[in-house]
Amino acid sequence: MSLTARQLALAMLDRQLLLERRRLDVAEAVRRVCALQAQAPASPYLALWNRVQDFAPEDLDAAFAHGRIVKATLMRITLHVVHAEDYEPYRAAMLSTLRASRLYDRRFTATGLTPNDADALLPQLAGFLERPRTGAQVEDEVTGRYGEHAHRVWWALRTFAPLHHAPTGGPWSFTQPNSYRASPAAPAAAPLEADAGVRRLLLGYLRAFGPASAQDFARFTLLTRSAITKALHELGDQVVRVPGPGTAALFDLADATVPADDTPAPPRLLPMWDSTLLAHAVPGRLMPPEYRPLIVRRNGDVLPCLLVDGQVVGVWRAAAGGLELTAFRRLGKVAWQGLTEEAEKLSMLLTDRDTAVYRRYGHWWDKGFPDVERAIVKG
Repeated sequence: MSLTARQLALAMLDRQLLLERRRLDVAEAVRRVCALQAQAPASPYLALWNRVQDFAPEDLDAAFAHGRIVKATLMRITLHVVHAEDYEPYRAAMLSTLRASRLYDRRFTATGLTPNDADALLPQLAGFLERPRTGAQVEDEVTGRYGEHAHRVWWALRTFAPLHHAPTGGPWSFTQPNSYRASPAAPAAAPLEADAGVRRLLLGYLRAFGPASAQDFARFTLLTRSAITKALHELGDQVVRVPGPGTAALFDLADATVPADDTPAPPRLLPMWDSTLLAHAVPGRLMPPEYRPLIVRRNGDVLPCLLVDGQVVGVWRAAAGGLELTAFRRLGKVAWQGLTEEAEKLSMLLTDRDTAVYRRYGHWWDKGFPDVERAIVKG
């Protein structure tokens, strides 16, 4: 029997721990969901608050501090949080894409330097970053070798070199200026290691977001079609085709299950750039097409949003000593009750951490939303 569009959405919500919060160690939760986008320091915390029963932010602080999870540039050339044991294979999978995005960009090529020049600096950089350093400190170090080009060389290296963002404190473990430290990963990955990395990343992706198409995986990673096709072939019977809506072939883990079509999905207040909104071909599985321009802005900002029955229905922000919830359509009493209960709990967490979370993105609210219904909720 062919899977329905709702079943695909429910499958992802289930694997993303969004149908029911689970009592999990934070590092294990990160592993289960593959990766958490981390452009905004608060987002991994709020993502796990939505997914982990009795989530304590201090546990995530400790996991960052002890290196059990790491923050680094990976999929989509974007900052992600991943389990420490997944970092090296995921980076091996992404390395070709990360290198190409910088070393063949005019901002680097205009220096007259070559990829070999950048690679030659990796051993020196690894030694210098045995302890955390700011980007300015790294640039000063690079200046001794590349002079006026140091800024652009470091711009390229910080994307593809084996580096982690080092915790700096603050309410969400990372503050400006960014601090960096060397990863124990090898400076470069051989082709065989890259292939193994793509296979591992694909398995992790399907475990967290499947069933999914090759196009979906390409959207999540920016990997090439040839790399994905090769990985699917090499994984053999670990991955199977499953029938679904539309014409794109869907793949899943051989032992994976999918919830029934009538499974309820509880309300959630997702953080900015939640991975569930970026893991599949546009518009995604949770996003009504007409709301996408309101949630995913032209510059790439993906706003914190409200989920009702597994679908985006509006946005939220910190305001007036609590949270302001804006729905793009009329919601029933039960939906508002569920959203209010979630908002009260989240407001209490923010009271202890950061009552102005995502403040810098408030200009999107100034531009206006079709606020059919709006509420202020305090913890």
